Amino acid sequence: MTATLLYSTTAFDTLNKAIAAAPALPSQPAPHMMSMMDIVMKGGIIMIPILILSIIAIYVFIERYLTIRRHISADVDFMNSIHDFILKGQTDSALTLCQNTPKPIARMIEKGISRIGKPIKEIEESIEIAGKFEVYDLEKNVQILAVIAGIAPMFGFLGTIIGVIKIFYNISMTSDVSIGTVSAGLYTKMVSSASGLIVGILAYIGYHWLNQLLNKAIHQLEWNAMNFIDLLKSPSK
Repeated sequence: MTATLLYSTTAFDTLNKAIAAAPALPSQPAPHMMSMMDIVMKGGIIMIPILILSIIAIYVFIERYLTIRRHISADVDFMNSIHDFILKGQTDSALTLCQNTPKPIARMIEKGISRIGKPIKEIEESIEIAGKFEVYDLEKNVQILAVIAGIAPMFGFLGTIIGVIKIFYNISMTSDVSIGTVSAGLYTKMVSSASGLIVGILAYIGYHWLNQLLNKAIHQLEWNAMNFIDLLKSPSK
């Protein structure tokens, strides 16, 4: 029994010495989690124009959205006041109200009021011309989103071509077809393509969203202008 215990103790000591003498295994590095900035940087220099296009698209969309929303707000009180002034013959008060109301419909109605006394056809034409200018102002810069929606994916495709060129260049210089050599170019290829498509899709959605708001604004302008002309044609006037 004592011999067995002595043998076990000796074997345990020998095992401990072997473990202590064995070379330490290299520790495995913790996997590196790439941040969004790291991914963008992998896209290469082509990411600069794509980033610029995204900033322009965001600015144009926000600026136009706020402008159009402000101009298509309800004009019921304004038109009711104009209606009362016209029926009472207070054209000066109606003109003053138009001048103090910073909205497209106010500028259109102002053109019509300033021509009261002339043929209805002439009044209609003046309001129509003023309306065209107001719609042009509302549509200003919206087309930029359509342009960005078209060219942003093209920049992404250009990044794809650059990535492929980079892959073959590295292979030709090193004769190395390893995954490391290929992946360097694939980063440029895939990141730039994805970024261009994302910017293009968002610009496309923003463009059509703003067009829906513009259609609503134009409808309101036409409706109010028609009511004003009907008011001038009414027998009570």
